[in-house]
Amino acid sequence: MLTISQLAAYAGVTVRAVRHYHKIGLLPEPERDPSGYRTYDAAAVVRLIRIRTLADAGVPLARVQELLDAGPEEFAGGIQEIDKSLRAEIRRLGETRRRLARLAAGEHLALPQSVVAYLDRLRGLGVEESYIELERDAWILIAAQVPHLIDSLIAKKHEELDDPDMVKLYGLLSGALDWPADDPRIVEVADIMERLMIRAVGAGEAGADDGVDDQFVDLLDTTMVQSSPNAARLLAILEQRGWKGWTRIERVPADRLPTESPPP
Repeated sequence: MLTISQLAAYAGVTVRAVRHYHKIGLLPEPERDPSGYRTYDAAAVVRLIRIRTLADAGVPLARVQELLDAGPEEFAGGIQEIDKSLRAEIRRLGETRRRLARLAAGEHLALPQSVVAYLDRLRGLGVEESYIELERDAWILIAAQVPHLIDSLIAKKHEELDDPDMVKLYGLLSGALDWPADDPRIVEVADIMERLMIRAVGAGEAGADDGVDDQFVDLLDTTMVQSSPNAARLLAILEQRGWKGWTRIERVPADRLPTESPPP
């Protein structure tokens, strides 16, 4: 006959586990000997090994009792049912891992692949990550607001990157977040943007209906302005020259042009 410590050792579990199995009814508690100790036989070892094997395989303890007392066919059916549940759980956990991996990658969680590829193209041009993060957040908003337009908008952005002026603009904007307020390169940025706007007007693209409502455009523009003091200065310079907006290019009517000089 075996003591509880010997039983636990033979079955490869702890004494605490044996006592827990007694408590929940998985392992019958034997009578105590005249000295007050529990003693176990070989049948107890076999049952405990079966309990440990099922538990280690991921079978919930609530099902272990049912399987231990089942006949061969019922036991096989129960195992198949548990296996089906485990495979479903594995698929769920696999999807959770994939989502976590996308989350670790930042933009992959909330953006379609076309936008991710565009941001990667910007990285390839040497655009700093701090500016790419601003673009990423803007695209997350756009993807949530007008998901059906994303692919066409991104296709247009790729076309724009074929323009040397646009590439140069990104190169400048990449570091503009950290420029001092009076940095003369802001004027250079304004010059490039004005050239791009003039070409957009010539192509009939300025002021075109892009499917995005005005309130959402204002939200995007406000987000950009709040990103850096230089952004507000840049837009003020452009407005003095007759242009308005960042997300959507618009001509400012002559009678609505600001009369004050823009910030230097």
